Amino acid sequence: MEEEKKSTEKARTMWKPIKIIPNPYEEIAEFKNGQFHFNFSGCCRWLESQGRKMFGPHFLIYPEDHDLILTLLVYAIADLENCQKRNLNLKKGILLTGPVGCGKTSLITLVGFFFPNAQQYTVKSTREIAFEFEKEGYTVINRFGKGTVSATGNSPPPGIYCFDDLGIEQPQKYFGNECNVMAEILLSRYDLFISNGVPTHVTTNLSASELEEKYGNRIRSRMREMFNLVAFNKNSRDKRT
Repeated sequence: MEEEKKSTEKARTMWKPIKIIPNPYEEIAEFKNGQFHFNFSGCCRWLESQGRKMFGPHFLIYPEDHDLILTLLVYAIADLENCQKRNLNLKKGILLTGPVGCGKTSLITLVGFFFPNAQQYTVKSTREIAFEFEKEGYTVINRFGKGTVSATGNSPPPGIYCFDDLGIEQPQKYFGNECNVMAEILLSRYDLFISNGVPTHVTTNLSASELEEKYGNRIRSRMREMFNLVAFNKNSRDKRT
């Protein structure tokens, strides 16, 4: 009896919950002629279903956002024909802009599942990065400014990030030295993009002129090279109310 009890306790300590990662390629795509094919209506239903699981039962896909969602999806699955029609460069990342509460963070998170494993990204709040810099210093800039695109299993590949809410973070000090953390990270990401083709994605509430005011013309110029601009309508509703 004692041995059985020990064996049970050992099994409990060794057991770890398995995280089930949503996979639209397995769940809704049709594979034929060596390619995955998606139906847009099916994609919207899948996004809404997963959105409710991740963000709560209030989550909805709104008809007025369908065109923007289609743009993100054709980019994610690398639909060359439709990317060309929408002036999307697959080598560049996505800069998703829109007013507060329009759904940028939730959509960029959900659409991420449609990217192939090697191109999936980690969504990271710029505010959190600024706070990490305050505690850890310049190692944080290296952490998010550099990386590789190799990946194992279902984990997002190190080095591909979506920086969420660019512009809300404040300059931080480390041992008295003030630093515009995201400006430095974006410069490093630009070098990574040019040298290794590693993309970066961003969401922001700021306009182009506001980004330039906060980060300078040098950063804005590099962002034009790094990103495809995908924008919500400036009058998009606040979906959190």
